[in-house]
Amino acid sequence: MSSAESRASDVRRPARILPVIILSQFAGSSLWFAGNAIIFDLQRDWGLSGHATGYATSAVMLGFVAGTLLFAFLNLADRYSPRRVFFVSTLAGACANAGLLVVTPGAAPLVAARFATGFCLAGIYPVGMKIAASWYAEGLGRALGYLVGALVLGTAFPHLLRASGTDPEWQQVVAGVSLVCAIGGFAMLLLVPDGPHLPRGSPFDPRALLIVFRSPQFRASAFGYFGHMWELYTFWAFTPILLMAYSVASKTPLDISFWSFLVIGAGAPACAAGGLISSRIGSAPVAALMLGVSGACCLVSPLMFEVPPALFLAFLLLWGLSVSSDSPQFSALNAMNAPREFVGSALTVVNSIGFLITVISIQFADAMVATLGPRHLFWLLVPGPILGLWAFLPLLRGRRAN
Repeated sequence: MSSAESRASDVRRPARILPVIILSQFAGSSLWFAGNAIIFDLQRDWGLSGHATGYATSAVMLGFVAGTLLFAFLNLADRYSPRRVFFVSTLAGACANAGLLVVTPGAAPLVAARFATGFCLAGIYPVGMKIAASWYAEGLGRALGYLVGALVLGTAFPHLLRASGTDPEWQQVVAGVSLVCAIGGFAMLLLVPDGPHLPRGSPFDPRALLIVFRSPQFRASAFGYFGHMWELYTFWAFTPILLMAYSVASKTPLDISFWSFLVIGAGAPACAAGGLISSRIGSAPVAALMLGVSGACCLVSPLMFEVPPALFLAFLLLWGLSVSSDSPQFSALNAMNAPREFVGSALTVVNSIGFLITVISIQFADAMVATLGPRHLFWLLVPGPILGLWAFLPLLRGRRAN
């Protein structure tokens, strides 16, 4: 398609398309941390151990990896309309999340419900990206920045529900997230038809595991992404614990849920802004800068327990802003540097490895929190940004050489 044809098709794109996709992505992504927002309530009411945060979060990630691989093997988003896949996944995810309302209290039912929820998210987050790509022949990078921002805000949203002024019961939070998710699915189905540039993916090719990392550029972007994933979800998962520890240490009352929402959600506008900046200076410098800032935050985090509350909260907002704003840049770089004959399979491999790294990081942090305490826990995340930046250097050098 010529650039003139692309611009003409963009003109024909209804104005509602991107806002509806963003809102639907936000609604579906609210499933990610629905369990984390109520984990303290479940520990109290269900008698769960102090490790509930770790295994509940890891279950979602493992479900997402399993779903991603199955969706790729079956090529579901190509065999069927992506918006229908998105719709069915949101309804299934809403039901899986609502399963917390009916299961017998206990760790095993919690893990099963969260795993099923993560599995359904494989038909929401990546498929939402595919739907956006079907409407944007040009300007996709900026649109994806908005979509990743919607994912970040959706991830934070359950904490906002938990923090509402009426002090809702945890059951109301679960029901609210499921309702919002289902509404997002209906909106996508009814208001966003398949776009004129619907990309046709190829079936997953296991050979990609042996081939894709031979490319130095792809290896650099992928390993930078892996370092990012070592930090991202573990920081999000343990943000409430960090806030609670500071509140106790400083004898400062804090609304843990509200500030968890603000800290995690701070990354949403940063993702959108990063997309705009990267269009001028490139994705690699933006990703490297944000990974460096978040890594520095990990390093100095114990010292911040000694500062006044206003400074501590500002520091956490900076951390929340930087820790996720490199996500769309790594996604763009991975897609750009993947071998052309294995793009879809390469991205599936990298995303799956990234979320498996997240599980290891979360479990490691969960196992060490009693030993290190929340004050020093986030030192465990420092190797991710450091190794990620080291692996990323070839892309930065290549850009300067050009």
